[in-house]
Amino acid sequence: MRTGEPLPAVGQVLTALATGLWHWDTATKLVTVDAEAARLLGLPAEQATFTEARVRARLHPVDWNEIVSVVGLAAAEGTLAEVRVRIMDERGRVIRTVRSRSKPSYDRTRRAFQLIGTLQEVTDPSPGTPAGRRTVTGDWRRSREAFLLDAGRALAEARSTTEVLRVAAGLSMPGFSPDGLAVFGVEGDRLTIIGHHGQRPGDEDPFLDMALATDYPAAEVVRTGRAVYLSSPEQYKSRYPLTWHLAEQFGRQSWAFLPLTVAGRTMGAWMAAFAYPVTFTPDERSVLTTVARMLAQALTRAGAAESERELTDGLQRSMLPTLGPEIPGMSVAARYVPTGGGLQVGGDWYDMIPLPGGTSRTTSGGGRFALVIGDVQGHDVRAAGLMGQLRIALRAYASEGHRPDAVLSRASRFLHGINAAGEDPADLRFATCLYVEADPETGVLEIARAGHPDPAIRMADGTVLKRPTAGGLPLGIDPDADYPTTELVLEPGETMLLCTDGLIETGGHDLDTGWARVRTILEEHQGDLDELADSLVQAVHGPSSHHTTGPLVDRREDDIAVLLLRRQVEGCGGDTAPAPPRRRRTVLTVAQAEPERVAEARQHLRELLHDWGSADQVDSAVLLLSEMLTNVLVHTDNDALLVAEVTEVAGEPGARRMRVEVTDASDNLPHRRRPGELASSGRGLMLIELLAHAWGVDPRGEGKSIWFELNEADASDGAAGTDGHHP
Repeated sequence: MRTGEPLPAVGQVLTALATGLWHWDTATKLVTVDAEAARLLGLPAEQATFTEARVRARLHPVDWNEIVSVVGLAAAEGTLAEVRVRIMDERGRVIRTVRSRSKPSYDRTRRAFQLIGTLQEVTDPSPGTPAGRRTVTGDWRRSREAFLLDAGRALAEARSTTEVLRVAAGLSMPGFSPDGLAVFGVEGDRLTIIGHHGQRPGDEDPFLDMALATDYPAAEVVRTGRAVYLSSPEQYKSRYPLTWHLAEQFGRQSWAFLPLTVAGRTMGAWMAAFAYPVTFTPDERSVLTTVARMLAQALTRAGAAESERELTDGLQRSMLPTLGPEIPGMSVAARYVPTGGGLQVGGDWYDMIPLPGGTSRTTSGGGRFALVIGDVQGHDVRAAGLMGQLRIALRAYASEGHRPDAVLSRASRFLHGINAAGEDPADLRFATCLYVEADPETGVLEIARAGHPDPAIRMADGTVLKRPTAGGLPLGIDPDADYPTTELVLEPGETMLLCTDGLIETGGHDLDTGWARVRTILEEHQGDLDELADSLVQAVHGPSSHHTTGPLVDRREDDIAVLLLRRQVEGCGGDTAPAPPRRRRTVLTVAQAEPERVAEARQHLRELLHDWGSADQVDSAVLLLSEMLTNVLVHTDNDALLVAEVTEVAGEPGARRMRVEVTDASDNLPHRRRPGELASSGRGLMLIELLAHAWGVDPRGEGKSIWFELNEADASDGAAGTDGHHP
């Protein structure tokens, strides 16, 4: 329908119901109304087309701003725009209140909104009633405006993340107040909880290590940047069946999950949960959206303020010539051992470089530093000379504020130029290098790699994992080579190992056996970083000093450089490894449209069970998990949620139990079959019964959960299944 054309006959029906019809085109700034809509607007009661300015003159100024906000929000979310508007006469007196409902659409070519809607006179409900609590009246608007001003002032004054969370927990919204709040952040590909209110300590545990791919509202909000409103438990259960059981225990009736967005980047999500049903009218959504934006900006400002407070001390400590525990929240240790022979300086090196602030994509920006480890080809004077030149060049490029990929690209061109200018064209040298830009405030590591061995991470409980990173050619081979970056997050209590291949391959080892030796040392060591660095070197050469120059045994086939970086646990002094946690846990969603993630889930479980005492049990657990996930994907139309955890067995020191649980939204319970000798399926429950120490199927209202357990202490007992309960 074009603006100015006669309205359809349906307008007569609406008039009989005291409902007016209107059409608004923001491109032409014209509003077409029927007779009833014109009467409700205080204009002559006849069908007409008015300018936007004339209609706007009849609306309360505050309500006009509200209309613009609600229309934009509804167009973005694909919902109806509903708002209550006060109509004024020529003297500026309010003569009635009308409710406007419309369906907005946005024309990207014209950059304008098209709206067709209705107007109907309404009576404000009595104060104190549920309807009065949720209806947007003039008093509600004034209360809301005062609330937003107070909230904005309080959040603006918060100078730390802790203060921001305290202010958020104390917000009392006009007319509807949540009784549970949570602020979610993002670390790598995992969802984390920055803070929460209205829940008991420990209630956040199931949400602490959740993958962003999990079918959970906050994870979806972070992935899409769009808010999620759930007005009832039934709606939550229908939309997120796999994770409904995580929220069910809190007894809430409505939930709002909103993105925390700053400068177009979604940094997390904010949850507001209500003990009573909330319909989330456009006005209520507008309030929640405004609070979420202020909260995101406050968290960003607090992070910047905290980094500024540590900028001076952090830069001073990071610029000291020795490596030590002087970086806020982090500890560093290093060792260098040259190869055998008369030359005591080879081509391996390491360095720590303070970086200028303001260039990082992380929330801090100040106090950042770079760790560099590398290996120039050869063990002669030329290799040592090139190492010195390359080290200075890398420090200069890093100090200029270049990103990790740019630092290595420039270093590669620098080394290629030296090779091209060399007197002996046959004596061309290359160098491997690993460059890590670290933010001590957040634990974010940005890594660029040039043909160097990958880093390794020792988790807080002693589990050691290699961390594959993207990489390019060694430096000096191709002046135009690219070096992609990989971002990791070093969690509190975790330690990162960087080393040259001399640590791995010395003593007749290849990459696999040498890595197994290094891994064992990392897993078993419980001391501080200096002791761990000594243990790594002693495993190859015997006792050494920080910069070994004394006599060593004759197994020195290659130089060795070692760098260790540990993120300290808050409240724990020094760099001593923390006590292992009593439980580790992982959560992963495998969608129907992503069957390839079954392989990812198997690898997920192997990494979780890396230090398990029985390799056969690990293989059994991976086999059973594969059967359970495949059964969901093949025999149901639902996604699968994997929850796997390792816990200590109470009363049995050193004994652990693994529990693997797969949940889906199908009510069809699995049952045993008797497959024939040549059958290709039907053996899933038989395998679980044969291999698991305990197993079962638990209905969950809508859907079910099938689980199994294996006890590490019973690894030698063979197959078990008699302890489990069966469906």
